[in-house]
Amino acid sequence: MPTIERAREVLKEVFGFEEFLDGQEGVIGDILSGRDGSVVMPTGGGKSLCYQLPALCREGVTLVVSPLIALMKDQVDALVEREVAVTLINSTLSWQEQRERLEGMKSGAYQLVYIAPERFRAGSFMAALEGVDIEMVAIDEAHCLSQWGHDFRPDYMRLGKALEAMGRPQCVALTATATPIVREDIRSVLRLRDPFESISGFERPNLSFTITAVEKVAQKYARMKKVVEEHKTGIVYCATRKKVEEVAETIHSWGLKCVAYHGGMSDQERERTQNTFISKKADIAVATNAFGMGIDRSDVRFVVHFEIPGSVEAYYQEAGRAGRDGEASVCELLFNYADTRTQEFFIEGVNPGAKMIREVYQYFLNEADTNYEVHRALDEIKEAIGAKNGMAVGAALGALMRDRWVERFDIAGSRAKGTRLLQPNVLTRDLKLNEAALEEKERRDREKLECMVQLCYANTCRQQWVLEYFGEENAPICGSCDVCRGEESSERRAPTDDEDLIVRKFLSGVARMSRRTQTGWEGIFGRGRIIQMLVGSKSQEVLRVRLHELKTYGLLKKEGTAYLNALARSLNDGGLIATKMGEYPLVTLTPRGDQVMRGKTSYALEWPAPGGISKTSNDGVELEDLGFDAKLFERLRDTRTRMAKAEKVPAYVIFSNETLQHLARLRPTTMDAGLLVKGIGEAKAAKYLEPFLRVIRDVDQGG
Repeated sequence: MPTIERAREVLKEVFGFEEFLDGQEGVIGDILSGRDGSVVMPTGGGKSLCYQLPALCREGVTLVVSPLIALMKDQVDALVEREVAVTLINSTLSWQEQRERLEGMKSGAYQLVYIAPERFRAGSFMAALEGVDIEMVAIDEAHCLSQWGHDFRPDYMRLGKALEAMGRPQCVALTATATPIVREDIRSVLRLRDPFESISGFERPNLSFTITAVEKVAQKYARMKKVVEEHKTGIVYCATRKKVEEVAETIHSWGLKCVAYHGGMSDQERERTQNTFISKKADIAVATNAFGMGIDRSDVRFVVHFEIPGSVEAYYQEAGRAGRDGEASVCELLFNYADTRTQEFFIEGVNPGAKMIREVYQYFLNEADTNYEVHRALDEIKEAIGAKNGMAVGAALGALMRDRWVERFDIAGSRAKGTRLLQPNVLTRDLKLNEAALEEKERRDREKLECMVQLCYANTCRQQWVLEYFGEENAPICGSCDVCRGEESSERRAPTDDEDLIVRKFLSGVARMSRRTQTGWEGIFGRGRIIQMLVGSKSQEVLRVRLHELKTYGLLKKEGTAYLNALARSLNDGGLIATKMGEYPLVTLTPRGDQVMRGKTSYALEWPAPGGISKTSNDGVELEDLGFDAKLFERLRDTRTRMAKAEKVPAYVIFSNETLQHLARLRPTTMDAGLLVKGIGEAKAAKYLEPFLRVIRDVDQGG
């Protein structure tokens, strides 16, 4: 059995490296021992070497399952340059070319073979693997195995059965981002045997994360231009093909060379675009989310997200493509809440629901010819059934294919595909669908988007928030994100012992009034009812649902309702609790709030003083001595909340708490007087000040 010393020799001989990166040696040692395993290693951590080195130390073939043609080609080309016996098999090859490479595997011509997951669909391919000495199967981007992952690929679900058909060779699954539930799915789907698990950590200390609230597209372009001019080399991620082309055209108009990459391009165009970026013939790539998987360009100095991604996993993986050389790099998300509508459209598209699946199946029953075939494009099916979202039609077809109700086939003499009914005697009403699973997947996809929005609004260290989302305990504060950089002038601070106890009691109350699920906490009650329970209210609303029987009932009675309401706002701003909007706003714990409740992580908040209002400004002035009006402050704060919701921006973008405190103390009633207040410049005064002045005038007049 090869040793870690032999792996170190190959590391130097083939790859030219003297030492392993952090986390690599332990993983490679476990793999060389022959154990199955799952590996979570951050982008840039050297994940690929973890399976490449053992493969080169052994006899036999290592199969590497990779989800993207561009990704596998990039890795194969790099290995060929190092004179490694490697090849690939995917849909770009003819069957004859595939057979030649399969024969080469049998004769020992290759040590590493990269394979697309859809190859395992074909019985002929599986049969051709017989007689190949398969030493190990390495599954890259293994989060694609889980429907709770951010990039689920149905073809990956066949890999468990494929491993059985191959005689259960050693299997190692690798990914850069995976929550605990995704990691469990990976182990379960692949049926890993007594696997080792290595989690190298998700922290990227060389990356500085910034989330910038923007209201208009012009502001996005202005901010993006500043990042591009300052950092030169990077990737701009956009949600749609149309936006990719628009942003790329704008960057070209600035006199800068960039490439555009999206799913509407041909394979050849995408490959040419990717090679242009990798070979440094262009320093900026504008792309949808597929771009960058495994891209071996280490000097990416920035990643800009032009719109909000659909999940924290997608955001962190894409942002992690910056700074793979370990040098300082920046990651900036340009956040406008209205952009979530695009992600909601995608969620609807990949979650067609049982009703849509049955409508598509009924269409096939109605239109099938005597061979039980339908020769119609997806757009025609969409038009025929009156579907609004074409993606949903494709997803419904995919669901029918996975459950073997239909199959797709090539139409002779055409590049188009047809659909064939496999069980034409089954009527639509008898179609067996796992409706509960369909509904659960859509719920979790929406939950992922909600978590991404929470991150954008959170007033806490960005990297710490993300690390705790992935299940890391005691995650450190990064010190370099936009929130951490602003701490000197912020009203946020760590808690005293007494404040920490109050917060943990409050969070315990929220937990008692929430439902624990497999993925976290789910809210049942609103903020008002939670606070009623915590202060020990004897109202009928509390007694009727037996909240007085909870252990946390009356636990914070002496703090008072006003203070707890103010504290709840601070906990929400700090990302410890979240409010899910719907018919009724429901409050629950965030993953980070759960950690704080159990005393397993640090945090900082804007702290209300007893009574619910901070009585001291940052310059140490006692506000009450200068005529501070607590009731006026609350009205000003309510005004700010309404404006923030209307404009879809965080409240602090309008005015900070400190500025509202000064307004409540100095009580200006004119624009000129308002401009004298700390924190109000001419631009903000012109845009935001008048509604606050109206509140002050109204109070002064006894309103």
